[in-house]
Amino acid sequence: MTLGEFITWIGSEPQYIVGYFILIPVLAALMWFIAKDQGHLSPWKYVYSVLVYAVCIPGVTAIAFNLYLFAFQRQDIFATEIFTQLLSILSMVITLLLIRKNVDFELIPGFSKISNLITIIASVLLILWLGDKVRIFSFTYVPLWMFIVMFVGLIILIRYAWAKLF
Repeated sequence: MTLGEFITWIGSEPQYIVGYFILIPVLAALMWFIAKDQGHLSPWKYVYSVLVYAVCIPGVTAIAFNLYLFAFQRQDIFATEIFTQLLSILSMVITLLLIRKNVDFELIPGFSKISNLITIIASVLLILWLGDKVRIFSFTYVPLWMFIVMFVGLIILIRYAWAKLF
């Protein structure tokens, strides 16, 4: 099964994906009422952590996938599948807004790891997009490991700059 076949298979049975991505914001809203002003305390912050991971991993994957499709594959925006490509992003935004009302993201365990993942994915996609648009061809005798070191250094530089900005 390829990734395209998997996404088509998920989209063919939308009740499961719609149920999942509606359940997560509903649980976040329920937690907002249950743990009002106590989201930073021990049992609730771990529940928030589970909700953040449950919604951010598919949401970030959908954002990266959509950026790849639009930037590199030149997919038409009208060919976007609502259930597999947009619903997870919408659910992620709503869930994070609801969680943010009750607790600071810095107090949620593991939130910094998700934000680092988002930064790395965004920086890699930006580097790949720039490489695709610039179209600089170089014939050189530089070994492959030097390109890998430069790529990792560029990612570290982008993460450092991102941390200083925000």
